[in-house]
Amino acid sequence: MDYKKLIKVALDYRNRAYSPYSDFKVGAAVLFESGEIYGGCNIENASFGATNCAERTGIFKGISEGESKIKAIAIVGSLEEYTYPCGICRQVIAEFGDEDIKVILAKSENDYIEKEMKEILPGAFKKDALGK
Repeated sequence: MDYKKLIKVALDYRNRAYSPYSDFKVGAAVLFESGEIYGGCNIENASFGATNCAERTGIFKGISEGESKIKAIAIVGSLEEYTYPCGICRQVIAEFGDEDIKVILAKSENDYIEKEMKEILPGAFKKDALGK
């Protein structure tokens, strides 16, 4: 699959990031099984616990619009290195996607690596662990 469109959306959202404290801008683009893409950026807060990551922003936008299953997600942070999702974001991605969904870590449209969710969060805690 060509992930350039997904990466372009993530790059655009990175430019929208609100990160006055860390100056670390992150953009994400979430492709749902419907084919719709929802973008997100990190939004910091002086009370750091109130900060929201780009990945969760995009995922929550999609879920709030009626989406239910992630097909792929692209994440763009610093151009010097690939930016992986934090632990909380990995858990949220796992909640709405299978272990083989594509996680695209990009520096640019042409410089990216492709991972599967099971590689970056093996043994994810899922709802079946709750006995439901």
